[in-house]
Amino acid sequence: MRFNIITLFPELIDSATRIGVVGRGRERALLHVQAHQLRDYTGGSPHPIDDAPYGGGPGMVMRPEPVFAAVEDLSARHDPSRRLLMTPQGKRFEQADARRLSGEESILIFCGRYEGIDERARSLFDEELSIGDYVLTGGELAALVVIDAVARLLPGVLGSDESSKSESFSSDSLEYPQYTRPADFRGMQVPPVLSSGNHAEIDRWRREQAGLRTAARRPDLAARDRAPRDPEGQAATAAPEKSGPAKTRKVPPREGK
Repeated sequence: MRFNIITLFPELIDSATRIGVVGRGRERALLHVQAHQLRDYTGGSPHPIDDAPYGGGPGMVMRPEPVFAAVEDLSARHDPSRRLLMTPQGKRFEQADARRLSGEESILIFCGRYEGIDERARSLFDEELSIGDYVLTGGELAALVVIDAVARLLPGVLGSDESSKSESFSSDSLEYPQYTRPADFRGMQVPPVLSSGNHAEIDRWRREQAGLRTAARRPDLAARDRAPRDPEGQAATAAPEKSGPAKTRKVPPREGK
């Protein structure tokens, strides 16, 4: 899996993906992450990255020229199978999206800034994603969320591939309560069933607790879990909406890249 990230702060992407699980995945060559500086694609413009919005209003808008130049160049060089725009206006990113994207070979992510990108540049991307109903100062943190969620589903990245199969959201439910030693801590005891050795009872208890926790904390997930399923057991969901056809010109790599 290869991630190419277009950003104004490549050092943020690079440093964050060199630690923890994602960092170990990079060290083992299970995934590759490369951040690209958007300013390298300005071509000497007097307003290299952003400019005032037509029609007036607060803030600045990212100009289309560097966005097109960066996406076209990296698409020509790396042929990404999916091009993503991180924006508060996008579809909410969920675990199902992480599973879907983990099957891609190469993903390009553009990190928006300011008031967003010029509307004409949206046609470059296959889909637009948001990590929640709030606004960040830029798309870098959102891109890191996507990278982390996708990377940990790749074979070999986690210590055990089974770990991701029983987590929250892996089956439209929250994870069951977890306990470790000591068995008694300040009078709070581990449920006896977990040390009983009866694996059938343990599985039953975990399913029951996961259902109770989901119903109490995320009734929307509980309702989804009761939704009709397709033949493969997945809840029926709409296909990701495309922003528009990804029309890109093949351009030669730039000097010094």
